[in-house]
Amino acid sequence: MSASPESRPTEVGLISAQFHRVRRAKVGFREGVRPSPREVVRRPAHVARMLALAHHVEAIIVRGVVASAADVACQLGFTRARVTHLLDLQLLAPDIQEEVLFLEAVDGEEPLSERGLRAIAHAGTWEAQRVRWREVKASF
Repeated sequence: MSASPESRPTEVGLISAQFHRVRRAKVGFREGVRPSPREVVRRPAHVARMLALAHHVEAIIVRGVVASAADVACQLGFTRARVTHLLDLQLLAPDIQEEVLFLEAVDGEEPLSERGLRAIAHAGTWEAQRVRWREVKASF
C-alpha cells in the first residue's frame, strides 16, 4: 500500500533556495602617491594605569574618604579580590614602581601583563623583585 502524496507528512521549516554568485571586477592597483605612514600611537600601559589607580585607592583610604578597600570595591563596581590585586601592586620596590608608571603601550602592544607584574610584586624582598624585574624588562 502506497500513500498518496497528499497524505504524506511534509517537513516543517525546510527552505530551499538557489543562489547565483556574480563575480565582480578583479582588484587592481593604481599608480599614485603612497599614503603617508601611520602615526605611532602611544599611551600609558595598562599596568601603569592600574598602578596609578592603586595609589589613588590607597590615598582615599588613608584620607578617610572611604572606610576600607571593600567600600572602594563597592563604589567602583569591582570585587574585593580585584581591589586587593590592585593594592598588591604597591608592594613593588619604589624604583620599579617609577619605571612601571612610565611604561607605554605602542600601537596597542602592552609591554607586560598585570598578572606578570603582580608575580614580581610577590617575589619577596625588593632585591628579589629587582632581579625578576630585570629579567622581565629584558624581554621588551
